[in-house]
Amino acid sequence: MKTAIQTKKEAWLHAVRLRTLPLALASIFAGSIIAEYMEVFRWEIFVLASFTTIFLQILSNLANDYGDTINGADHHERQGPVRAVQSGIISLSEMKTAMYLFGVLSLLSGLLLLFFAVQSWTLFFVFLGLGLASIWAAISYTSGSNPYGYLGLGDISVFLFFGLLGVIGTYFLHSINFDAHAIWIGLSLGFFSTSVLNINNIRDIESDQKAGKKSIPVRIGRKAAVIYNWVLIIAGYVSLLGFCIYTNSWGSCLAFVAFPLMFKIGMNVANAKTSEETDPNLKKMALGTLLWVILFGIGLLFL
Repeated sequence: MKTAIQTKKEAWLHAVRLRTLPLALASIFAGSIIAEYMEVFRWEIFVLASFTTIFLQILSNLANDYGDTINGADHHERQGPVRAVQSGIISLSEMKTAMYLFGVLSLLSGLLLLFFAVQSWTLFFVFLGLGLASIWAAISYTSGSNPYGYLGLGDISVFLFFGLLGVIGTYFLHSINFDAHAIWIGLSLGFFSTSVLNINNIRDIESDQKAGKKSIPVRIGRKAAVIYNWVLIIAGYVSLLGFCIYTNSWGSCLAFVAFPLMFKIGMNVANAKTSEETDPNLKKMALGTLLWVILFGIGLLFL
């Protein structure tokens, strides 16, 4: 599965992990779709929220590369794709510099987003606090003296930031108003995004055990983690059904068209015998989630 890194450019591309960006943007798209449905969509909010999310996701990926190296999860027996620092082409100091850069970019983009979105100092400081919490969460997942990803708390973080907070927060920045519509879709994306992380952790279960990284699959075992993955996928569609019932917007059920793809991904994960067989389902689940959002948007806005 591992691909040898030959150049520094390749190493940085591995560290950035472009395949994670569609999943990061899914909550921004979903919140913006609901804003358009409610006739409160603003282009400047959509663009700035997208940039802020991209910067935060890249920061998280760089911090994950850095943290897993210094904490021992990226060792020679690890079966996932080779990491940039682990390869030796990028030094720890260079990775820290890149982390600082994307931390600053995330902060500046977020401040610009708040400048256009909010008119009160109270809301400004509330969202600034959430933004700083996002930066902390991105860095602390596997970095620092007590990374929460090593305690099995990554699922909660992903569920909140990629799901509930991502969707509800994006909609709120468009509208400066809370609406329960966004909760259902935030739940759906939270479940699907957590499934992506769970597949990643199922893939790395053996190396994580050796590194002392207590992910959910390490804690409950592979068989239970596969069942957990099915629960996450099904819960995402139950939440969509809740949205359809709550809003009487049955066109949004077009997103159920993506269910066979996610079902196949779930089967692939269940039947995989090795980390190499599990790994491709990470990208498929991330893209499947983005497809789900696109279908949801088409159904909600045009059907």
